[in-house]
Amino acid sequence: MPPKPCCTPAREPVSVSVSAATPTAQAPDGPAEVDQAVRRAVRDLLELPGGRFLMGTQDADGFVADGEGPIREVVVGAFRVAPTTVTNARFASFVKATGHVTEAESFGFSFVFEGFLDDRLAAVSPAVAGTPWWRAVSGADWRRPEGPGSSFADRQDHPVVHVSWNDARAYCAWSGTRLPTEAEWEYAARGGLEQRRYPWGDELRPGGRYMCNIWNGDFPTHNSLADGYRGTAPAKSFRPNGYGLYNAVGNVWEWCADRFDPAGPQRSMRGGSHMCHDSYCNRYRVAARTRNTPDSSSGNIGFRVAADPLAR
Repeated sequence: MPPKPCCTPAREPVSVSVSAATPTAQAPDGPAEVDQAVRRAVRDLLELPGGRFLMGTQDADGFVADGEGPIREVVVGAFRVAPTTVTNARFASFVKATGHVTEAESFGFSFVFEGFLDDRLAAVSPAVAGTPWWRAVSGADWRRPEGPGSSFADRQDHPVVHVSWNDARAYCAWSGTRLPTEAEWEYAARGGLEQRRYPWGDELRPGGRYMCNIWNGDFPTHNSLADGYRGTAPAKSFRPNGYGLYNAVGNVWEWCADRFDPAGPQRSMRGGSHMCHDSYCNRYRVAARTRNTPDSSSGNIGFRVAADPLAR
């Protein structure tokens, strides 16, 4: 299948007038408060034994140009991984403790799906060439996911979005974690199932049951909300896979540590998002992958942390 334009827009080709003021970093917390916040950030990590598994796919409806194949045996060492993506509440703790200013805030804009914007904001937000449902919105960032006037206040348990690869790495440095490699991510996302299409098996909706948060309806004009969500879902929505990971596919794209191409600057992302639909992008399969520049952000990009095993 020929590749579609990237599922998430890159910051590089877009020019946008910045009207929002750059936020002032908050004063960092004291050492005791920081230590407590760090412990909360890593206490729930799952311990996985690692081992050999078959990575990749040769799905007929996959994206060969993305490097999904060939299927190959890969050895992954023991590691720890978070059961969920980092939530707004956890990211807020990080920002409060460190004063971190995200790249979306520094640049003054991020990318938002046009269906989430009111007419006034849509009219002043440039469309992305080739994927006009993406708009470059001044003032959109993790605190204001749909731009000025929006808030994450009622989405504390949802994945943080509008975070770049660099922002994710900063969170990892603070919390004593790291981003998973692509091999670790796929091993964990498969949940112990060998060469299955999804974390739960080969059927998208076994018995008619919705297993993940993706686009339902006609992309990009009509989302039926059949899975219960218009945008992101809480990080612990749906059933976890066999290893205890929630939303390994759908909901938000997840940054990985690797370069998408060893010779290129773009970084890999895995898992698909709530905007994926098989008419355009069926990258909610466990072997699917995409990429973006490390400074890019949008309303459907988040991350999940990993770590080396604890010393015994």
